[in-house]
Amino acid sequence: MERESMEYDVVIVGAGPAGLAAAIKLRQINEDIAVCVVEKGSEVGAHILSGAVFEPTALNELFPDWKERGAPLETAVNGDDIYVLRGPESALKVPGMLVPSTMHNEGNYIISLGNLCRWLAEQAEALGVEIFPGFAAAEVLYNEDGSVKGIATGDMGVGMNGEEKDSYMPGMELHAKYTLFAEGCRGHLGKQLIAKFSLDADRDPQHYGIGIKEIWKVDSDKHQQGLVVHTAGWPLDESDSAGGGFLYHLEDGQVVVGLITDLSYSNPHVSPFDEFQRYKHHPVIKQYLEGGQRVAYGARAIVKGGLQSQPKMAFPGGLLIGDDAGTLNFAKIKGNHTAMKSGMLAAESVAEALAAERGSDELSDYSERYKNSWAWKELHMQRNFGPAQHKWGNILGSAYAFIDINLFKGKLPWTLSDSKADHAQLKPAADCKKIDYPKPDGVLSFDKLSSVFISNTNHEEDQPCHLTLKDNDIPLNHNLPIYDEPAQRYCPAGVYEVIEEGDSKRFQINAQNCVHCKTCDIKDPTQNIVWIAPEGGGGPNYPNM
Repeated sequence: MERESMEYDVVIVGAGPAGLAAAIKLRQINEDIAVCVVEKGSEVGAHILSGAVFEPTALNELFPDWKERGAPLETAVNGDDIYVLRGPESALKVPGMLVPSTMHNEGNYIISLGNLCRWLAEQAEALGVEIFPGFAAAEVLYNEDGSVKGIATGDMGVGMNGEEKDSYMPGMELHAKYTLFAEGCRGHLGKQLIAKFSLDADRDPQHYGIGIKEIWKVDSDKHQQGLVVHTAGWPLDESDSAGGGFLYHLEDGQVVVGLITDLSYSNPHVSPFDEFQRYKHHPVIKQYLEGGQRVAYGARAIVKGGLQSQPKMAFPGGLLIGDDAGTLNFAKIKGNHTAMKSGMLAAESVAEALAAERGSDELSDYSERYKNSWAWKELHMQRNFGPAQHKWGNILGSAYAFIDINLFKGKLPWTLSDSKADHAQLKPAADCKKIDYPKPDGVLSFDKLSSVFISNTNHEEDQPCHLTLKDNDIPLNHNLPIYDEPAQRYCPAGVYEVIEEGDSKRFQINAQNCVHCKTCDIKDPTQNIVWIAPEGGGGPNYPNM
């Protein structure tokens, strides 16, 4: 059965903040531009997960009247607390005057990014953008000259054995003059494009963290709407790992709590999920959660390498935007505003090219347009934050950031490099301290399977596994003896298991559990695991993340 095709001026992959901002801006510039957005989640927002303290800079530009339009920004930040957790019971509150300026949140809002994306999708559709949720972009299509022609959505109804089922439906080809890739962190098509066009030549390797988040409904006497809490130190410092925690008070008695574990950690016994469960027992965090009820769970990798790791964004026929291109500002722990701005700038470049009756060429003006924007200047100011954290740890790295950012405004005459990829940081398990994580108490801490359950994750079981191995022997023959197979621990959803059967072992992949965080694709020490898109609509269904 041949694929059908549809023609557009612009195809956008991913209905996150970057992709939707690009779609909206295109139609604001010229309502005759035909724009299509494909989204692998069952609905817009289903796969969106972010802290999120939202800086409205880009939204102010896109919709100056966003308040009148009813954008879901309901909770303004009214308090900023930062703690260094010195152990499981002790903490030091950091005076505001010693905090890097990027961590101050005056004028920002605590939001559900998923709900903001749902609202942005409504605005886009009102402008005439076509949005297709439940369709995963599975393949990049190329013209004969090697330029990007568009994408093909994945086939539906293919069995685990690779054969077509009665429900088989071939994917659709979506052709465009320009294709924008806004898949988020570690986008699987973006990864292919970076390799094909050598977009990361002369760049530092990209760096990542894994963010694990829960939403809690808490008692009214413990709820302080608008309060933002950030922490560094325990529990990650016990394994010499980097990262930090957050707790934000939303409206309606909701609190979001999470922990970001830097994926540069070296001890293969580290389990980011279990570190997060420990974190919630610290008195600074526990005081807000006790007596409350956990209502949602999710996990997502974040891209944090900054300008030094940012690939070239333009290639013949398209652009990488948002987290596909690494636009997150790690010093702020915010990337939604910069992602949106990258999409809006992309729309301007594309609209100009279309007006000149161009197509499928390289948008060479985008780089200069981006470099002249406040988004690039913001990332340039904080460019040394991430490398400093890796070189000197959270505390000394933050002290450096205070000097660099607060005092010198990012104008110190050097740029730090961070040239070792996260997956290459692991040490042999025998050389590292084994970590004995406490069992969850079912009150503040929980196990992986009950957590995945409330993420509403589901996949059609009879389909090819979307977690592919380049070499099936590596997990047991290499990773297990050297690293005690770390996939058992770095995955926050219990996808990977080493099963003992008598005297033998086998490596089991529970793809049904996958929350699409992409950590396995990033942290596997031999880069043996390759994440590809499952059938559209599969994965988590986050209601409010």
